[in-house]
Amino acid sequence: MTGWFRIEPLSGDHDGSKFLSGSDALDRYFREQASQDIKRRIATCFVAVSVAAKEVAGYYTLTATGMALTALAPEMVKKLPRCPVVPAVLMGRLAVDRRYQGCGLGSVLLVDALTRTARAELGVFAMVVDAKEAAAQRFYEHFGFTRLPGEVRRLCLPITAALQRMAARRST
Repeated sequence: MTGWFRIEPLSGDHDGSKFLSGSDALDRYFREQASQDIKRRIATCFVAVSVAAKEVAGYYTLTATGMALTALAPEMVKKLPRCPVVPAVLMGRLAVDRRYQGCGLGSVLLVDALTRTARAELGVFAMVVDAKEAAAQRFYEHFGFTRLPGEVRRLCLPITAALQRMAARRST
């Protein structure tokens, strides 16, 4: 799968005008807001570019955030320092163009985001996502994300758990 796509930071070289994921909000953000958020250093945006067609097939965004210790499940808090907030990364958006849906690109993008987060040279305890619908929530739960207590569709996955899951999948 990854041989079919190149994942790289969004730049002026990428044409997002034809990108259609099926979500007006995600498509509009990509076309109208993503580059501005990058310039303001509010978020980073990575795109999967089809090697054959040289078009944007999907994207995701990452931004720094913090999570209150009280927002985490008790089993997660056990081994954490007793500071009021732990560092996290928010995957604010993840979308795949309709032409590429169903081929596993969403999973590739998520794994890329987790890998980039783990490689970052700063402390990040977990990745947080806000699933917009039940199908998205099931997608994230498949990768080990768990719903935060008291939240409807906000989920998180500790980076150490993500790395362990990815290593286990590689060894099978």
